[in-house]
Amino acid sequence: MASSKEIRLKIKSVQSTRKITKAMEMVAASKMRRAQERMRHARPYADKVRNIAAHMSEANPEYKHPFLIKRDTLKNAGLILVSTDKGLCGGLNTNILRAVTIKIKELQAQNIGLKVTAIGNKGLNFLTRTSMDVVSQSVQLGDRPQLEKLIGAIKVQLDAFEKGEIDVVYLAYTKFINTMKQEPVLEQLLPLTADKFAQSEAEKQAYGWDYIYEPDAKSVVDELLVRYVEALVYQAVAENMASEQSARMVAMKSASDNAKKVIGDLQLVYNKTRQASITKELSEIVGGAAAVS
Repeated sequence: MASSKEIRLKIKSVQSTRKITKAMEMVAASKMRRAQERMRHARPYADKVRNIAAHMSEANPEYKHPFLIKRDTLKNAGLILVSTDKGLCGGLNTNILRAVTIKIKELQAQNIGLKVTAIGNKGLNFLTRTSMDVVSQSVQLGDRPQLEKLIGAIKVQLDAFEKGEIDVVYLAYTKFINTMKQEPVLEQLLPLTADKFAQSEAEKQAYGWDYIYEPDAKSVVDELLVRYVEALVYQAVAENMASEQSARMVAMKSASDNAKKVIGDLQLVYNKTRQASITKELSEIVGGAAAVS
């Protein structure tokens, strides 16, 4: 059995750990609220761009942007993987990396090449370990997603798709459902599918007007669809950041609760050890007194 001193040191160590996890839980809770606000604020912009792009695409049936054309055969694919820069967020990264691993094996089984863009350190490290072809990356994004840090990495995939170097682009990220639930999502980003441009009757009526194009319809549609795809990736990063802070808050709360339980167990062992030590000392004193008398 460990000595009283060793148990006291263990208790102090766990108490110090609990202070750290408690502080991290509070910090994550504060960041989570701000991340959720940014995520919700980004949604109206993405919806507005989607509706305008859908209406303009229908208004110009004679021109089809490359982002809207489905390729007959798939020879090469692109993947944008959104992960976190830091750990200590439970199984958040593990879940999305598991989904990506399944997709990679599926593409390899069909002899389809893969070019990957990594957003976040954890995803980049995973792709490097698995010897994937990483064509671009964006790491150390901080707590606030900034589009200017993402555009360069995203553009590599968009340009490759337009040139025909890749035939489909997938987007993998973690979607924020609520504080206790985050869902890994792996969806097709390019070519844009019909469901991306699906509009309700109210939305169709709201966008039932014609446009005056400057300089011309082709240039406007080209620019708008690029902005729309960038908005989709930005929204995915915002969702992932909200999921990260939520998962970290829950993980740190669980760690704090476990530390409290361990402290209670160690305190009980310490009391038993101390009681046994006192009983032993009393026995020795009584035995010594009896021997003297």
